[in-house]
Amino acid sequence: MFSNGGVPVFNLAPNLTVSRLCLGTMTFGEQNTLTESFHLLDEAFHAGINFFDSAEMYPVPQRAETCGLSEEYLGRWIKHRNIPRDRLVIATKVAGPSGQMTWIRGGPKSLDATNIIQAIDNSLLRMQLDYIDLYQIHWPDRYVPMFGETEYDPDRQYSSISVDEQLEALGKAVKAGKIRYVGLSNETPYGLMKFIQVAQKFDSYPKMISLQNSYSLLCRTFDSAMAECCHHESIGLLAYSPLAMGILSGKYLSPPGNGPPDARLNLFKGKYLEGESRYSLSNKAIHAATREYLDVAKTYGLHPVSLAIAFVLQHPLVASVVFGATKSWQLQEVINACKIKLTSEVIEEINKIHSRFPNPCP
Repeated sequence: MFSNGGVPVFNLAPNLTVSRLCLGTMTFGEQNTLTESFHLLDEAFHAGINFFDSAEMYPVPQRAETCGLSEEYLGRWIKHRNIPRDRLVIATKVAGPSGQMTWIRGGPKSLDATNIIQAIDNSLLRMQLDYIDLYQIHWPDRYVPMFGETEYDPDRQYSSISVDEQLEALGKAVKAGKIRYVGLSNETPYGLMKFIQVAQKFDSYPKMISLQNSYSLLCRTFDSAMAECCHHESIGLLAYSPLAMGILSGKYLSPPGNGPPDARLNLFKGKYLEGESRYSLSNKAIHAATREYLDVAKTYGLHPVSLAIAFVLQHPLVASVVFGATKSWQLQEVINACKIKLTSEVIEEINKIHSRFPNPCP
């Protein structure tokens, strides 16, 4: 199925059809001005993208002065352009526990019912909306290895809010008409299955319909345990960082050196530690794997962005690819990529590289 503009669509839930490209808004209010954000949203919408993802803590790198601007810009665009609300799928997220971000509800100590309800109300106000289509828990309340960590350390566990309390709060928001569906983000197989198990207790507890985790040529960790959970439980993957923060576009490896000065990893050097630690080209495996994927693209006459995005889109469990763009031409490259179908030869080449450099950006 295709939307009006030629971007394929996916039925994420009953009465929730999303474009298989989802424009992430985390640059709005930092790298992008209000006017630039409006232009990008206009172009995406006219190309057939109906799915837009934000978060209460955006833009990144997160700071008190800009917090909430991404949601605000998105809401202002909907209002100014007078777009019928049912033509859009708006997703946003509640921030998990964070001692650093004191400007979000005092730096939430936990993701309890009070924090969840307050966050929903604040997001609705910022976006000037009556309801949110998909409301996601940005990261778990409990300790989990995250943002590049891969090994679980039992000693780091702390007492966390029960899944019951979180689902009860989300259920009340669904009943009140504030949110339609719920999803998880940066979750583990245990976390996903726990939410599904607890949701079966009461009819008032909503069932998770989506999982927003990273997935790209450089990060296929989803394909082990998580893929099985999503397949059996009919959970759609919203794949974020499909270009591994721009690395797979090749821009950071192009001469004369480390890519354009306004590229995110250059612009915010030292200020965006989650991104820098996870997507560092000084890591030899990341550098070598990226070079090889760029060579595959060249050999088969594909744009590197087309190769990276088409690879994620061909995954049967991927509902939509969540991508960011700060410039019109970047947006266009991603839109063009959804017209590309990779041949079995290209997939074979990709898998050979993956077996030599498995998941260098977990």
